Amino acid sequence: MTVQTALKTHGDILADAQALQDFVSRLWLKAGSSAREADLVADHLVMANLTGHDSHGVGMIPRYVKSLRDGVLTLNQHAAVARDAGAVLTVDGVCGFGQVVAYEAMELGIQRVRSTGICAVGLRNAHHIGRIGHWAEQCARQGLVSFHFVNVAGSVHVSPWGGTDGRFGTNPFCAAFPRKGKEPLVLDFATSGIAQGKARVAYNKGVEVPAGCLIDAQGQPTTNPRVMFEAPHGALRTFGEHKGHGLAMMCELFSGALTGGYTTHAETRVKNSGIINCMLSVIIDPAAFGADDTEAEAEAFIEWVKASPRAAGTDHIFAPGEPERLRAAERRSHGIPIDAGTWREIVTAATTLNMPQSEIDPVVAQG
Repeated sequence: MTVQTALKTHGDILADAQALQDFVSRLWLKAGSSAREADLVADHLVMANLTGHDSHGVGMIPRYVKSLRDGVLTLNQHAAVARDAGAVLTVDGVCGFGQVVAYEAMELGIQRVRSTGICAVGLRNAHHIGRIGHWAEQCARQGLVSFHFVNVAGSVHVSPWGGTDGRFGTNPFCAAFPRKGKEPLVLDFATSGIAQGKARVAYNKGVEVPAGCLIDAQGQPTTNPRVMFEAPHGALRTFGEHKGHGLAMMCELFSGALTGGYTTHAETRVKNSGIINCMLSVIIDPAAFGADDTEAEAEAFIEWVKASPRAAGTDHIFAPGEPERLRAAERRSHGIPIDAGTWREIVTAATTLNMPQSEIDPVVAQG
């Protein structure tokens, strides 16, 4: 069944995960990507949707196509080692697909950790690297701990604590801890109250965002996501008041300045559709510390936390990453919801790449 005849649920289209991934891969092949690049991008975007991070999923396609047409995103590029200092690698993303160059940068770091026990990878000048948890999970699958600081270079979507306009990006932080025979713990969040992409999804759906996440052009609180996409523009607010503000600034410095990339200021403000990320990743082999009880101590702590008496209305006490895995299982079974406005934008982007209609319609999970 095609999207045009799909059953609508609250305005959403339910897309089959594999059919959607095949569609995204074909789209980037049509744009000129190699088969490997198209598959890496499709896998990443659809996985973001599966885990419930629709802000970083297939809804990014229109922005990527605009960036390609603006000459910012460059297809079929690969991570280039700019400096090798043993346990420190500086990697240039050469404005290639972040889903490719970040994968390659993590692979370089993982390989180096085997001999050094720890490796700091500074990735700079990468086009949008998407859901940062994807890269932490790549390390965790190899039994490695990692933490990641990211900036959105030149972005002014988020206001500083006490400020009334945008001064930096959503600047995510992420960390992962592997568990033998079990899924890793993965903490992944934007330092803004909500991600920019979540505001985009709300705008496309015509719904409000939670209170405390946005200010308008006058610096006043608002729940209308329109202020992020129509003039006069407002800004996102940091989470946790001064704490999110402080972490966002450190993410900017660690990833943008320390890696040899760039930070956000008047001279670097984005004036096109591109999204440039820099990321500082520290990857660690737990065995390098020589501790005999790392796994036992970790599991004892997780069990202790989960055993807390539950507050009224609470069904589960989750460890980081568990909600995403539950959502992925549900969406694999029942379909990935895509709001009608976002789907129209994706269809328009695909059409500009000369995809025929027969290749645009993914198969839906229900309908």
